[in-house]
Amino acid sequence: MESKNFLCFQCSDALGGKGCTKVGVCGKTADVARMQDLLIYVTKGISAVTTQLRAENKIVKPRVNHLITMNLFVTITNANFDREVLVARVEQTLKTKAKLLTEVSDKKNLPAAALWSDEQKIFDAKAARVGILSTDDEDIRSLRELITYGLKGLAAYLYHANALGFDDEKINAFAQATLAKLLDDSLGANDLTALALETGKFGVDVMALLDRANTETYGNPEVTKVNLGVGKNPAILISGHDLRDLEQLLEQTAGTGVDVYTHGEMLPAHYYPKFKKFKHLVGNYGNAWHLQTREFEKFNGPILLTTNCLMPPKESYREKIFTTGAVAYPNCKRVEEVDGKKDFSPLIELAKKCPPPIELETGEIVGGFAHEQVFALADKVVDAVKSGAIKKFVVMAGCDGRQKSRQYYADFAAALPKDTVILTAGCAKYKYIKLALGDIGGIPRVLDAGQCNDCYSLALIALKLKEIFGLDDLNKLPIVFDIGWHEQKAHIVLLALLYLGVKNITLGPVLPAFLSPNVTKVLVENFGIGGITNVADDLKRMIG
Repeated sequence: MESKNFLCFQCSDALGGKGCTKVGVCGKTADVARMQDLLIYVTKGISAVTTQLRAENKIVKPRVNHLITMNLFVTITNANFDREVLVARVEQTLKTKAKLLTEVSDKKNLPAAALWSDEQKIFDAKAARVGILSTDDEDIRSLRELITYGLKGLAAYLYHANALGFDDEKINAFAQATLAKLLDDSLGANDLTALALETGKFGVDVMALLDRANTETYGNPEVTKVNLGVGKNPAILISGHDLRDLEQLLEQTAGTGVDVYTHGEMLPAHYYPKFKKFKHLVGNYGNAWHLQTREFEKFNGPILLTTNCLMPPKESYREKIFTTGAVAYPNCKRVEEVDGKKDFSPLIELAKKCPPPIELETGEIVGGFAHEQVFALADKVVDAVKSGAIKKFVVMAGCDGRQKSRQYYADFAAALPKDTVILTAGCAKYKYIKLALGDIGGIPRVLDAGQCNDCYSLALIALKLKEIFGLDDLNKLPIVFDIGWHEQKAHIVLLALLYLGVKNITLGPVLPAFLSPNVTKVLVENFGIGGITNVADDLKRMIG
């Protein structure tokens, strides 16, 4: 099929700070991008139907909710590059919607997206008409995309909670009603701004749900030293965020002589008590996602991608890549779920034929500072603040990425005064967690709460400090925010922080390309959001 131009500007890699139009910097083709646009369109359509069903007091089944959640998740950056997978999801969504429409009593106010079907098989023609530029007004387009990307991040976290048997009808209903509202041309800038903040409220709710799912299933994270070296056994590398996938992989590799290593955002799995019983979970291999093309081929064994971020694999290790869940790449092997379980035996058999990993580094890193662990240290932390030993906390959570400008975060962390403590979550940590920044009275100067969704822990820690110090405003705490972002899970975290009232967030390495000048002005004037400049000036502004 001949590729056509498109527009995608949902991540920080947007070409030229404006957007990708011929091929994604991430590696996706125009055909894949357009099919993602079509999948979002039909997901808005089915969401309009489910919203109407709820208005008629009819039940929307979990399988429908989960279909919509997955549709959003597969369009997230660096997750799904397989056009045929996306086409299949469009077809499944349209068929499901057709069945749901038979249950709707009042169809007269449903939008066109709710009534469009696949009878004429005009997917490509339709995809060309329903993308980002189908909204003419720049500000309305900007706000709609901000909300859409927030919902994609929300869906990613909801998917992980669902995998562990946790769900929330209010979150599903809100997400679907909001998708339907994005089809409503009567909603103006003020309406959409309010809806963006409400999306942030449900972002807090979904992160709380996932936190409960993770901790009730695997225990509260504990302060843990994680090995960075390698052993002598053949091994499997697991990347992404899905703890349920890791659990099943560890159970199936037990006693096989095959070790397991985490990569990227799977690092925090080592902090959970339940995973510590698996002695063949050896350590963490490599760094953040954007270095995988250098690191994966040195691992030697098979690599399981459970979520984003996947980069187009090199031929040198393509045959060893396995995808699952929301992730797919053409001609890469997949592991599907059958009756709630996944069979990882193909990876295990392949691993047995491979040499052990090539060692990249040695030593340890320390993490596990989620909310319960920090609460246990609250007295020590408060005493350090009162004594002046800790002058300021710097939240440097979020994403890492491939831009050279992200060296800023390593330089910023290294230049911070020794009386500051970094609070982090997400793969942004890889820019500084391996630096020798020391401690303050036994409190490490980098406190890693976990994955990007564990920014919820950082919010709880801030709220706890606000309570302890008797303050009426989070912004009166000695906390500043210097956040790195890359993709849509960062968007829902940002909206959640704005909903919680956090102001003066510094966001980098660039401001989102989808923000119009007017929307950017609102964020600057109402919330104090600004971009990074340089280490010296930003230190003066944030630390003083």
